[in-house]
Amino acid sequence: MIQMAKIIAALGCVASLFLAGASSDAASPSKQPSPAAGAKTDNKEPIVITSLTLLADNVAKTATFEGNVIARKGEVTLYAERMIVYSRKDTDGAKEKAAATPGDEKGDIDKIDAVGNVRLVKGNRVVTAKYATYFTLPEEHIVFTGEPRAVEGQNVVTGTKMVYYMKDDRSTVENSKVFLVNKERKPSGDEGKKGGAQ
Repeated sequence: MIQMAKIIAALGCVASLFLAGASSDAASPSKQPSPAAGAKTDNKEPIVITSLTLLADNVAKTATFEGNVIARKGEVTLYAERMIVYSRKDTDGAKEKAAATPGDEKGDIDKIDAVGNVRLVKGNRVVTAKYATYFTLPEEHIVFTGEPRAVEGQNVVTGTKMVYYMKDDRSTVENSKVFLVNKERKPSGDEGKKGGAQ
């Protein structure tokens, strides 16, 4: 039987869920080096989700997190009022693999739906939207809808749909509006003298 998640309960109803992504040999977060600034997200890193409540449905292969939901993977953090984690359904091949490799029973995530005050933070970048869906295949990406807005420093991008590709650290935006703030260039010593001499 595939185990979808390991649940740790602490202090009231707070729950944490450790999901292993697509790899069985993912090291624990404490054993992995801290990602450097600008480092690419590793698909082997675990996703850690915390919330006020958790409802796991083993038949449907879902876990529903509600209330102050925070999902972390490497240097990316996703916040929402509610998240539903969908695990891949068992197939005959997956059952045979699980039987052949005992201890490799972690459920692979298919997708995560985030609803309500969605906010993704990575460094000084912040993306907000009403809805977001995290997909693991064909490549790891997050789709933001419902008035998505990305802010980095003073620069702002809005659109009707934003897709963030985590591995490549790139985005696409549909119906985009871009607001860029040009920083004033201070003239170098020679430029300042030329301007003042005329």
